[in-house]
Parts: sequence; structure tokens; C-alpha cells
Amino acid sequence: MLTANGWTEYEVLDAGGGEKLERWGKYTLIRPDPQVIWERDGNLPGWKRPNAHYHRSSKGGGEWEFFDLPDEWELSYVPLDLHFHLKPFKFKHTGLFPEQAVNWEWFSKKIREAGRPVRVLNLFAYTGGATLAAARAGASVTHVDASKGMVGWAKENAVLSGLGEAPVRYIVDDCLKFVEREKRRGKAYDAVIMDPPSYGRGPNGELWKLEETIHPLIRACTGILNEDPLFFLINAYTTGLQPGVLSYFLKTELEAKHGGRVTADEVGLPISGTKKARDLGLVLPCGAAGRWEK
Repeated sequence: MLTANGWTEYEVLDAGGGEKLERWGKYTLIRPDPQVIWERDGNLPGWKRPNAHYHRSSKGGGEWEFFDLPDEWELSYVPLDLHFHLKPFKFKHTGLFPEQAVNWEWFSKKIREAGRPVRVLNLFAYTGGATLAAARAGASVTHVDASKGMVGWAKENAVLSGLGEAPVRYIVDDCLKFVEREKRRGKAYDAVIMDPPSYGRGPNGELWKLEETIHPLIRACTGILNEDPLFFLINAYTTGLQPGVLSYFLKTELEAKHGGRVTADEVGLPISGTKKARDLGLVLPCGAAGRWEK
């Protein structure tokens, strides 16, 4: 499993009973997690005294219950000197997926060691964690997301991280349509990062269903890679996209054409709030990642 071990300001304290107890800087949150199907056996005080608790509704969705949480706060990923604005918003999110730090570290090293300018395309780029990591490593980045609000949030994170003047192009667009237009324009990239949702809509109402669209998108992206690409990263949170599925996509679309190496594995966060969890090396699963590298 690919485990994000580099955090100092974030940690999963405990998990059980369909929920996870997390420390986000100074604040403790309880959020639901459908993969946490084991019984809760921890007695951490945070379970009883969180700063906020997201309650899932049996009818779908849910809502936050706030006790002592600001409207917005900051969190840093110290190893890469990245800084983020966080805030609770719908669908239980805070604006950051901490498990992705393990991928930030991986491709940052590849960018720094490339020995040449690197152009990265980041699709479904959300609030810019991967964009900022790539820019910090020295890449020029095209950041694409269908949500104008998320793109604005990413720009704020860039300024907070001292990367407001970094070579990042921010685009509000449907990802597949953008890739197809880039191909017609003759644009080429050295690397692609994608973090697609299970379901969503583009800025003009375009319907996105991951199982139906992911393979055509990957194939389209291979058409805008240069002749000597550096890496290709796919993140997946949908349970149907297991590491073996991601490996199949990357082998048939990337390795068959460019050689290189494909790896795919689960991504997780260490559970560190109890001695038992630390002694056993317990890890919270957080989806999967498929990587191709030259």
C-alpha cells in the first residue's frame, strides 16, 4: 500500500463504526467513511469532543454539526512547503485529500530529476494540491477543473504557498473536451495527473460517469503526450476501479506505446492516535493509484 506518512499537521487518530476521527491542525473532525466497516474500539476523547461532526443521512448526503470550528483555517504539508485554506463544505469535504501527499512526493521527485523543462496537465484538479506540488518541483502546470469555485480556491492556495506567480494556467472546463481541443491545437505534455470523481457534471452540464468515460479519457490523454513522456498518474476513489483495473488501462495505453513501468496499489493514511494502531501499523484505505513512469 502507498501510505502518506509525511504529515505533521494532519493525522487519522482512529476509525470505526463507519466513521474516522481526524486531526486537521488544531481541530478534530469526525467524518463518515464507507470503508470503515469494523467496530470502533478506541476510547479517544476526540470521539466525544470533536470540533465538528459530519452526519450522513439515510436518504443520501448529510450535514455538518459544528461545535467549535472556524469558517476557514490553514494547514501545511511541511515536506514540500505547501499551504492550504480549508473549510467544511457539502459532501463532508474540507478541500483537501491528505492521502494524495504520497503521490505528490513521487512525482515531485521525478520532476526535479528530469533534467529538462516539464509540462504537466492536471485534470479534475480540485483545490490544487497536485498542481502546487508539481509547480514547487519546477514544472509548468495546466490546471483544469469543471468548477469555477474550485479553480478560485486553487488560486488562493497557490498564493498562500508563495506560488501565486508560478507558471500555472488555470482552466474552467470539461476535462475530456479540453483534452480533445488540446490535441486539435497540437499541444503536448510531459506528464498527466488525473483525479476523476465517480460522478459529476461539467461547467455546461456535461454528464460524467467514471466507468463510462475513464478509458476514453485516458486514451485521449495519451494523444497529447510528447514523444518522451515522464509520468502518468490516475487516482481512483470508486470501489470498482481496483489497482488491477488501473494497471490494465496504463499497460494497454501507455506501456504498449512508450515502454516504461506500470505500478498500481491502494493508497492509505496511517492510523496513529492509539498505541494499538501504531503497534499494528493500521492504515485507513483511501482508494487506489495507478502510475506509469518512463
